[in-house]
Amino acid sequence: MLSHTLEHGVLVITVGQDPGIDGRAALSTHITNLVDAHQPVPVVIVLSEQASSGAAVSAVLRAHQWCGRLGVLMSVVTHSAPVRRLLENNADTTGPRLVVHARVDTAITTAFTAAA
Repeated sequence: MLSHTLEHGVLVITVGQDPGIDGRAALSTHITNLVDAHQPVPVVIVLSEQASSGAAVSAVLRAHQWCGRLGVLMSVVTHSAPVRRLLENNADTTGPRLVVHARVDTAITTAFTAAA
């Protein structure tokens, strides 16, 4: 369902498939556990085309709230313009802004630069 790497001091989490409504909480927990283990490094979550569902978006938005509480910079990458708008429109606004990108390389570079 997900994989992760460290690239240039940025935790990159890739969600490869739709978790479905029943897997949403588990996905959110996996993401927050990775964030906890690697904090304070910035996080980039990559949503593959197969993972551009409402359940995955919901899990990512929950993870964004968690990152905000920890003061961890988080951004998301998706090629889908409707999913980017959905994320931007529903992101928590009480903490650090959720940055949504269309390209992975741009997201990693931006996160690395912002953390430096």
